[in-house]
Amino acid sequence: MRHFFIVLVFIGFYNFTNAQIEQSKTGAWYMYFYKHQFKNSQFGIQGDLQYRNWNTIGDLEQLLIRSGVTFNPKTANILFTLGYANITTGEFGDGNATVSESRIYQEALFPQKLGKRFHLAHRFRYEQRFVENQDFRTRYRYNLFLNIPLNNESLSDNTFYIALYNELFINGQTEIGDNRVVELFDRNRTYLGLGYVVKPSMKFQFGWMNQKTVNWGKGQLQLSFHHSF
Repeated sequence: MRHFFIVLVFIGFYNFTNAQIEQSKTGAWYMYFYKHQFKNSQFGIQGDLQYRNWNTIGDLEQLLIRSGVTFNPKTANILFTLGYANITTGEFGDGNATVSESRIYQEALFPQKLGKRFHLAHRFRYEQRFVENQDFRTRYRYNLFLNIPLNNESLSDNTFYIALYNELFINGQTEIGDNRVVELFDRNRTYLGLGYVVKPSMKFQFGWMNQKTVNWGKGQLQLSFHHSF
């Protein structure tokens, strides 16, 4: 019943949102991910820098800078992170207005291997969001990653691989201030890409991601560099 209601809301507001959000325009995200484990320590750092465009280039959708401290327990194959992100979100369409956000987050990431070629990873993330002109908000996220090597059984040097993920976002609150409300369902992202392992510490990926909210859906090209040092 809830899914039926969501569909009705989308249809009812389609003309309004389509006038302001060009859903047919493919966007592009350019991303750098880094990770470092301190020598002889269970602690490290990781983060990412993302420049997101509503079109291929030039129409800012979002600039995201994120970094955190990681902890890897000796007795479990899991990585915990406590971090902070600063986000600048651009206005949809031709406007140049922006909204700023500070975000604290905690996450747990644990890998899983099925057979010889299926490399899974589960990521659970909890965010505390301080968005400009909104009340304090929280959000829950779950991402399932899958990498499948093509010309090798492992993600070793000179390996091409298929990269897939699906991430679900759930809002912790529906009221965000000044009588404004959002849905509990925030968005869903589905991604398919091709990756290349230069060496285990350096990987490139290029792919396509479809992002859907209650009111709109849009495709994004993604180019990313994943770097461990």
